[in-house]
Amino acid sequence: MVPVSFDIASLHESYRAGLSPTDVVREVYARHRKLGDPGIFISLVDEAEALKAASALGPFDPVAKPLWGIPFAVKDNIDVAGLTTTAACPAFSRTPAETASAVERLLAAGAIVIGKTNLDQFATGLVGVRSPYPIPLNSFDPELVPGGSSSGSAVAVARGLVTFALGTDTAGSGRVPAGLNNIVGIKPSLGAIPVHGVLPACKSLDCVSVFALAVDDGWTAYRVMAGTDSRDPWSRNVSLGELAALPPGSVVAVPDAASRRFFGDDAMAEAFEASLTLLGRQGVTLQPVDLQPFFEVARLLYEGAWVAERYAAIRSFLEETPDALLPVTRGIIEGARKFSAADAFAGLYRLAELRVKTEGLWEKVRALAVPTVPRAYRKAELLADPIGPNSNSGVYTNFVNLLNLCAISIPGVYRRDGLPAGITLIAPAGKDALIAELGDRFHRAAGVSMGATGNALPASRPRISTASKDEIELVVVGAHLSGMALNHELRAVGARLLRQGETRPDYRLYALQGSGPRRPGLVRVPAGQGTPITVEVWGLPPEGFGRFVAAVPSPLCIGTLHLADGTRPKGFLCENIGTEGAEDISALGGWRTFVENGFIVRKSASALG
Repeated sequence: MVPVSFDIASLHESYRAGLSPTDVVREVYARHRKLGDPGIFISLVDEAEALKAASALGPFDPVAKPLWGIPFAVKDNIDVAGLTTTAACPAFSRTPAETASAVERLLAAGAIVIGKTNLDQFATGLVGVRSPYPIPLNSFDPELVPGGSSSGSAVAVARGLVTFALGTDTAGSGRVPAGLNNIVGIKPSLGAIPVHGVLPACKSLDCVSVFALAVDDGWTAYRVMAGTDSRDPWSRNVSLGELAALPPGSVVAVPDAASRRFFGDDAMAEAFEASLTLLGRQGVTLQPVDLQPFFEVARLLYEGAWVAERYAAIRSFLEETPDALLPVTRGIIEGARKFSAADAFAGLYRLAELRVKTEGLWEKVRALAVPTVPRAYRKAELLADPIGPNSNSGVYTNFVNLLNLCAISIPGVYRRDGLPAGITLIAPAGKDALIAELGDRFHRAAGVSMGATGNALPASRPRISTASKDEIELVVVGAHLSGMALNHELRAVGARLLRQGETRPDYRLYALQGSGPRRPGLVRVPAGQGTPITVEVWGLPPEGFGRFVAAVPSPLCIGTLHLADGTRPKGFLCENIGTEGAEDISALGGWRTFVENGFIVRKSASALG
């Protein structure tokens, strides 16, 4: 049965139990038809093609493919081969032959693309209504703006159509729609995800962003996409690390009284205060700070020469077909013509001065918490004033990329009128994991539903830490376990402990006979004839893996193990012939228990496993 929630943990649990990804794809399209919001997608993958992609995934393997069977959507300024890229401008429409780097990596990880989502034209806007296509409906109130520019991606996630969706973020487009639709929006460190295949807005500032219903899902997608790409000169090697809690008492900055800007939205101001109270209960200390230098940086983005980057991105198209653009979009981008090269340098000089003023904050605090959006605007307000509300929406977002910071928008305490009111956590580049972990704890404490689905967050589960792209996973069952006699041999080849777990109940464990110390032998048996055996999974660099397994003596060997968490890493097994005369110790559940019950393994290199 297809789970109600499309979070990765729920889907993968169902896949382990026998659910087919084709059933999930059919459910995605059925939900979209039932929802009846024509503004979410600009183009959909043909359902038959999506079903074909699901059928071609091969055996369920969440290690090799951590996004196996996970449906996702892509903002329509990011290329997917065979699907048109319009950037919400029909005259600009083209069908790329090559898929963007970020999407390539998601597909390789087993994700299934569903379609291309609506946006503010050429990703110019934070409101989500600057599109010639039907406007996506805000998932909580159809009279509110959905937020932009990544409007369709945010609504697709909030409505439970897909597990996650890609946006882009230059001025806040990956955060503002998240805040207005009660979902998570991850704005990575600059360059962490390649932008090859992404139509630029401001090439020096653009990020591919991730929308998800929960931090874990967004983080999984982010890690899959991260890494340099030689085709993208802006990509950088950003070490993401693992999600880990801040030390108790860590200081988080918050806007002081003079830096609180809600533009008359008292309900949003009250919700932010309630969210700060909740944040303070997560073991951090809140410290009010003056954000005026950050606000001045924010003004540079649209009031300064950086708008010329938007002009450069579509210059020939704009000059040849100016009437193809919406008047508001054209007016903003053509505003670049008033700036000179000297103005651009003056802006760079001023940014450098302001960066110095803001850098001192990070010596005192671990993160900064701000409202994601200061006010929830109604679509009617944008008809009366298409510029002012958009500018106000970016007051807490526009400075982030100019200062090379990372950020994550998290659903917070609901407003008194029941509308969402997220907060955004901001930190220096490379601290993505730090704010993601704090954001996850805050999200769970807020007690709000996932998006507009009405579903509660799944219970917090131990995270399955998997090997990096430069490591090979190895399962150990014997004297190489943590703290045991031969564990030092693993560490000597650069191994690191990833996770503890159990095999599926398809194995039996033996204490083998032979001269010298006894060794463990793990043997796979027919279903129903085995028992779960405790194991550890280690990550080894390829060269270290080769050196380590070269020393494995017969009857031990390296094969593929089936673990209870659904993963299938390589690990120690034993040939059946090796069990002759051996003692079956399966009932003990693992080698460590066997040792603790009186058998002592001598520190010998022959006691492998």
